Amino acid sequence: MDITLRQARPEDGTAAAPLIVNAIGDIANHMTAQQEPQLVLAKISDMVRGKHTRHSHRFTYIAEVQDAIAGVLVLYHGSEAEALDRFLYDELKKSGHDRTIEKEAHLDEWYIDTVSVDAAFQGRGIGTALLSHAEKVVSAEGGGKLSLNVDTGKEAAIRLYQRLGYTISEPWTIIGEPFHHMVKAIPASPCDEANAAMQEQ
Repeated sequence: MDITLRQARPEDGTAAAPLIVNAIGDIANHMTAQQEPQLVLAKISDMVRGKHTRHSHRFTYIAEVQDAIAGVLVLYHGSEAEALDRFLYDELKKSGHDRTIEKEAHLDEWYIDTVSVDAAFQGRGIGTALLSHAEKVVSAEGGGKLSLNVDTGKEAAIRLYQRLGYTISEPWTIIGEPFHHMVKAIPASPCDEANAAMQEQ
């Protein structure tokens, strides 16, 4: 099975939104200030189409199988989170909703906000391919810490991330729920290391 990984486009919003909502659960309701499933999906679709929130197409990657969107990855740097969340906070406030948008990563980390695979494509290695792509992106950007948060009750997911090289670094709380913050060190790509060595000469 061929898996194609690409940067998301604004027009991917409608297809990507259900996968994002499936992954982040109640956080989607909190971030959109909506409870009705269709309204939540519509708001998340708008975020993917836009440029200024965590779930923008700018930070989203698509896994395609035979032209179908089989999975999504949302990845951004922690140093960008404050500006992204401030934009969302201001937009919500304009609509009469006062929300605290909680940070999910440290300023010196790359953060995997979302990894989600369509149920029809699960068990085919797509999730692993998306996680590997996140590592490639971080490596190409000079390496660093790659982090994610996982629900403390999802023991199978925790074991999977540990097998992939992530370690639990600290407890984390999002909308009152307990998570493990997990981190993996990603080296710079060989090309970046070579370029750095040449600049030092």
